Amino acid sequence: MKKETLKKFQSLLALLILCVLISILTDKFLSASNLWNVLRQISVNVCISVGMTLVVLMAGIDLSVGSILAFTSAVCAGLLTQGIAFESMDLYIGFTWVGAIVVALIAGLLLGLFNGFVITKFDIPPFVATLAMLTMARGATMLYTGGIPIANLGEKFERLGSGWLLGIPIPVWITLTVVGAGIFLSRKTNFGKYVYAIGGNEKAAFLSGINTKFVKLMVYGISGITAAIGGVLVTARLNSAQPNAGTSYELDAIAAVVIGGTSLSGGVGTITGTVIGAAIIGVLNNGLVLLNVSPFWQQVIKGLVILLAVIIDKKSKK
Repeated sequence: MKKETLKKFQSLLALLILCVLISILTDKFLSASNLWNVLRQISVNVCISVGMTLVVLMAGIDLSVGSILAFTSAVCAGLLTQGIAFESMDLYIGFTWVGAIVVALIAGLLLGLFNGFVITKFDIPPFVATLAMLTMARGATMLYTGGIPIANLGEKFERLGSGWLLGIPIPVWITLTVVGAGIFLSRKTNFGKYVYAIGGNEKAAFLSGINTKFVKLMVYGISGITAAIGGVLVTARLNSAQPNAGTSYELDAIAAVVIGGTSLSGGVGTITGTVIGAAIIGVLNNGLVLLNVSPFWQQVIKGLVILLAVIIDKKSKK
């Protein structure tokens, strides 16, 4: 019983130990401004990781989330500043910041659904299909922006990334909403049960009457939406859309999922665990910066942490 309890809370225990160690090494870590900064920094990864968790629970993978983030970020910023012009018709369509965000989310949904369609229709491994989307979405971002950042998006939009509401940063509120929706979807709905069933045994899930192709399609669509939400947050925080935004974000999302206890083999894991995994990565990054550790060593250390998490996952499964 003790062993099972320890396994259940091992990610949370690791986070607490990490916080204690860093707070001993530097007194800057526990300051209120730094802790809020950590929450702001992890908000994007948490949003992306919620969608990634559902994908991994089905024993899938989505390598395209970073590029989808960049593309939706560029679309949001482009519509906000330039709108859509039809010169031949002498027509111009402008967008409010709300309208631009809605279109960006729809774009993320469509790209995610395209991933799901290719995977289910042509039986292509998720690794290959999403790797192709990674390249296509990144290329589309460069074509749309011309490789030049889109800046000056307005104070109202910028407030989404830097503003406060009831004493809490707005990105944290948005992240809490995404996490709450993910927990409800995975725990309280039949759709969530189907996701776990497919990850546990896809053939058995199909034989039991679950439309496995439809569930997969929807999960990749959700992953695209959460990546787009991350794109909106990044854009609002910087008050600009960067063509190279989201580079390697898919690795951080996968790391958060694995560190949080979700099995790469599918069928086991929780959104809550993923949030803790993202917090571990965020605290680790923040602590290494405060300790003036070289960025190159930061990458090495992060890689070792991910490797350790996978090893623990395999040992636990045995």
